Amino acid sequence: MDEQITIDASTLPGTRAAASVPLMGLGKQTRPAESIIQGFLFLCGFMTIFTTLAIVFVLGRESLLLITSRYIDESGTIHTVGVLDFVNSTEWQPHRYMVGVAPLVSATMMSSLIAMLVALPFGLGSAIYLSEYARPGVRNSIKPVLEVLAGIPTVVYGFFALQFMTPLMQDMLGRDVVEIFNIASAGLVMGIMILPLVASMSEDALSAVPYSLREASYGLGCTKLETTIRVVLPSAVSGIAAALIIAVSRAIGETMIMAIAAGARPNLSSDPFESAWTMTGYIASISGGDLAYDTLDYNSIFAVGLLLFLMTLGLNILSRYVVVYLREEYD
Repeated sequence: MDEQITIDASTLPGTRAAASVPLMGLGKQTRPAESIIQGFLFLCGFMTIFTTLAIVFVLGRESLLLITSRYIDESGTIHTVGVLDFVNSTEWQPHRYMVGVAPLVSATMMSSLIAMLVALPFGLGSAIYLSEYARPGVRNSIKPVLEVLAGIPTVVYGFFALQFMTPLMQDMLGRDVVEIFNIASAGLVMGIMILPLVASMSEDALSAVPYSLREASYGLGCTKLETTIRVVLPSAVSGIAAALIIAVSRAIGETMIMAIAAGARPNLSSDPFESAWTMTGYIASISGGDLAYDTLDYNSIFAVGLLLFLMTLGLNILSRYVVVYLREEYD
């Protein structure tokens, strides 16, 4: 129990009259407002974890139907799908009971690679300019513009790829080389879309490097370019690496650009100028129709979604380890 403590004020310096001054109890005080705030914050964190677990549960439960269900065709023949059929096969034709996911994964990886070939050099170059070369007024004007570009709806980028990038590539390379729907134009425009993300996050990492390191480099006679390459970039490598991994994850999960500009054909090919179905493009295209529950098409959507979720989750976990492993700490 808390006890009230009193002291004799006459024993204190500078006091003339004796008085008993009550002090508050030394025990823990109850503050209802702080308890409510703490409970609300805990609820926010719990909902985030709960939502993630719920997504995994739903995708896993519906994906399990892909390999546990029996499918009967028009002739009455019973078909089953195994895990090896989903992983090892190279044919994706669910209407023929062939669900090899390799063509979808190949097209997804190819489009993401093309996007990173655009976003990496231009995004990193923009970050270096804003952090090391641009005047404060220029930097404060350009960076908000980059962040606004990152908020453009992806469907706009999709039609831009289809109506501008594809005709441009056909005029340059020939219509017999570049198909109307192709991975190359979709990947290039997707690289433009994620470029502001790479530039903004990399610029934040570069700006976080202490200016004293730059001054030390200048004091040794290094130029601005030498300081940037040999001092600033190595010091900010953890933040830059995390930005690139997050950008790759963003590219893998992009939907509307792939659904509009990449085409709708399961094609296991290394030619980026051909149309191909990506994982997100397949989900967007098939889920728009009327699908009966527990059919092969229905179950395959969740199987592809689960694989896509695991890929992006793995990249996000990798980015955390990269940041911890490459982090530079300064006193």
